[in-house]
Amino acid sequence: MTDDKTKRDFRDRDRVSADEDYEVRYFAKQHRITPEQVRELIGEHGSDRKTLAREARKLHG
Repeated sequence: MTDDKTKRDFRDRDRVSADEDYEVRYFAKQHRITPEQVRELIGEHGSDRKTLAREARKLHG
């Protein structure tokens, strides 16, 4: 079942869901990495958006 995008609140804005392709694609595009790299980062560091952003920046060197 997909998310109901008409119901908007901010409870999980600080997380990236590996189960939702659109969230993974958006985060990957935002940080110029592949969706596969995003899923690897989530597996290693959890789904916290700030932590993932910091780790994504490290991938660029």
